[in-house]
Amino acid sequence: MARLIGYARVSTDEQNLDMQQQAIEKYAAEKGLDFIMYVEKISTRKTDRKELENALKAAAKGDVFVVYKLDRLARSTKELYQLTEQLKEKGVEFVSIHDSFDTTTPTGKAMFGMLAVFAEFERDIIQQRTLAGLEAARKRGKTGGRPKVDSKTKQRVITLYRANESATDIAKEYGISRATVYNIINENRNT
Repeated sequence: MARLIGYARVSTDEQNLDMQQQAIEKYAAEKGLDFIMYVEKISTRKTDRKELENALKAAAKGDVFVVYKLDRLARSTKELYQLTEQLKEKGVEFVSIHDSFDTTTPTGKAMFGMLAVFAEFERDIIQQRTLAGLEAARKRGKTGGRPKVDSKTKQRVITLYRANESATDIAKEYGISRATVYNIINENRNT
């Protein structure tokens, strides 16, 4: 039998869960569904949302996943699309009470398609901004990545390595990664 999986989240101590929970309980009663409620009390900056993970794991084919508002579930269009797509793949319908987003209806399914378009649009905008930022930095003479290791440092790395100093200790001493130490050694095997 289909169940309702409710998810509520507050991000500050001042916010109240009661309104979210009551709206979800009312929706479950109107639809005649048994429900399981998952409640998250965390900062919005944290990406580790255990109760959301538990709710997503519990959701099974035929269930309805319900939130009070879309912003209680996701922080971006892309994240919202990924979560709702995950539910769709499991055969779980999705409802946001306040936003009238309901994939159990044809209109809701059409809105889901539009959400996919906006998620892709958001991703493209972010990519364009990133590329523009990198181009602007290059024009100002900035280059990305780690700074190059000068030849003097390379020679010291080789000398220490040949004196049986560990790659970890060499890396710490010169502020480079162990991989860089090994790359320097490998580049200079024949010298």
